[in-house]
Amino acid sequence: MVIKRPADIKAREITDKKLVLSRRTFLRGAAVAGSVVATAGLYNGLLAPPRKVRPSEPLPRELVAHTPAAAPTPGDVKNKYEEITNYNNFYELSTDKYEVAEVAAKFVTRPWTVAVFGLCQRPRVFDVGDLFRRFPLEERVYRLRCVEGWSMVIPWNGFPLRKLLDEVQPLASAKFVSLKTLFDPARMPNQRDEVLPWPYVEGLRLDEAMHPLTILAGGLYGETLPPQNGAPLRLVVPWKYGFKSGKSIVAIELTDSQPRTTWNLYSPDEYGFYSNVNPDVPHPRWSQATERRIGELGKRPTRLFNGYGAEVAHLYAGMDLKKHF
Repeated sequence: MVIKRPADIKAREITDKKLVLSRRTFLRGAAVAGSVVATAGLYNGLLAPPRKVRPSEPLPRELVAHTPAAAPTPGDVKNKYEEITNYNNFYELSTDKYEVAEVAAKFVTRPWTVAVFGLCQRPRVFDVGDLFRRFPLEERVYRLRCVEGWSMVIPWNGFPLRKLLDEVQPLASAKFVSLKTLFDPARMPNQRDEVLPWPYVEGLRLDEAMHPLTILAGGLYGETLPPQNGAPLRLVVPWKYGFKSGKSIVAIELTDSQPRTTWNLYSPDEYGFYSNVNPDVPHPRWSQATERRIGELGKRPTRLFNGYGAEVAHLYAGMDLKKHF
C-alpha cells in the first residue's frame, strides 16, 4: 500500500465527500486510504446522486437556433438532467463533486462581460446576453470524458467559438487562444484555498478553437446553463478531457505562443497541454483505457479523440500523440 505525505497529494486525487468525513480535513493532511490504484478505482466507480435540483430558466425562444438538434451517436443515451447538474468538477466552488451545485446555488451571472483581445484587429468587450442574441444557441449532443475515468452525454446549447473569434478578426500572427475563468473569491469560495493557482486558465491552438465542434455553451437541455456547469458561458471541446473546457469565462486572449494553463502548470507530467482523449496514454496514476458512463454500472472502452476522430484527427497529423499528450 502506498501512503502519501500531505505535500504529495495532488488536487485531482482528492476523494469525494461520500468517501471521507471532511474534505477540508483531508486537504490539511489526512492520509489517503488505500493505494493509488484504489483511489483511481473510487473515481471510476462514482455514480451521480439521485437527488433533484431546481431547474434553470428555459432559454428564451429568440435565443435558440431553429436548427435540427444534433442526435447522440448510436449507443449513446443522453444523461438525465439531475445527473448532469449534481455531479460536477468545478474547483473554484468545491473539490467535492457532489457539493458544487449547493455552493453555486446563489451564484449571480448577470451582468457579465467577456473581453476578447490580444493579436486581433478588433479587440472588444462583449455583454454575454448580447452574444446569445447575436449567435443563437444550437443544441449539440456531445460526449464529455473526464480524466478521472467517468463520462456523460450532454445536450449543450451553444454557438461555435469561431463565430466570436471572427468578430475580433485574429491576426496572422495569432496561433493560440487562452481562456480565463472569473477570479472572485467572494463568489467562488474555493479560490480562497490554494488548491490550484488562480484564476483558472485553459488554452487551445487556434485551429482547434476555430474547429466547428468547439463551442461556447450558454445552456443545456434547452435551459439556461446552471452555475455548477459553468454559467453563464463555458467552453466545450468534446474530443478533449473535460478539464480543458473552462467555465464562467471572462477573458479570451489571442497569442502567438502556447498559453501556460492551470493544470499543466500544476502537474505537467499528468496534464498535457493538448489533453486529447487517448486510451493509449495512461494517466500516471490510472489507466485511460476504459471509462464509466455516469448512471451505468459497467465500463466501456475509451475511444481515441472521444470518438470524434473522423472530424478532428487531421488536426494532429504527423504529431507524436504520446509526446504531445
